[in-house]
Amino acid sequence: MDTQQFWDVIEEARRPAPDDAEAVVRRATALLAGRPRQDVIAAQQIFWDLMADSYRGDLWGAAYLINGGCSDDGFDYFRGWLVTQGRAAFERAVAAPDSLAGLPAVRAAAEDGDDLECEDALGIAWDAHLAATGEQMSGDCYTITYPEPVFTWDFDDAEETARRLPRLAALYDGER
Repeated sequence: MDTQQFWDVIEEARRPAPDDAEAVVRRATALLAGRPRQDVIAAQQIFWDLMADSYRGDLWGAAYLINGGCSDDGFDYFRGWLVTQGRAAFERAVAAPDSLAGLPAVRAAAEDGDDLECEDALGIAWDAHLAATGEQMSGDCYTITYPEPVFTWDFDDAEETARRLPRLAALYDGER
C-alpha cells in the first residue's frame, strides 16, 4: 500500500456518510481488514506519517480556535478527524489552515458549537489488523516521528488569531 492507496480507502469509506467521522473510521477499518496484512501494516505507517506532516503550529492554532482549546491529545484527535475528511481537505488544511473555514463540517460545527475530533481515527489500521488476524499489531512495525512544532503566536490572542486565521475567526467570533 502506498499513500495514494491509503487515501483511496479513506475516500471509499467517505462515500456513504462523508461528514460522519466515526462512520468513515468504521468503514475504513473494514475496508483495510479485507486487504493483505502487509497493506494494513503499511497503512499504519502512512497514517502516522500524515500525522507527523500535519504536526504544525499554525494548524494547532486552527484546532485551538475550532475546539475552544486544544491539548496535545486533542490535537491528535483533531488531526484524526482531519484525515477522515479526505486527502484534498487534509492537504489544503496543512498548507493553509484557514482553508478549514470552507469545509461544511467546520461551518456546521461553528454554528452548533461542536468540537471536531475523532480519536478512533488513530486506530484505523490497528483495529483493521486485529479484525483481520485476531492479533494485535506489533508496535515495532511502524514509527512515529513528530517534528518540533513552531508556535508563532499565542492562540489566546484573539486579534493575532484573527489576523492569521481570518476566515475561521469570522466563523467563531464570539462563539467560544
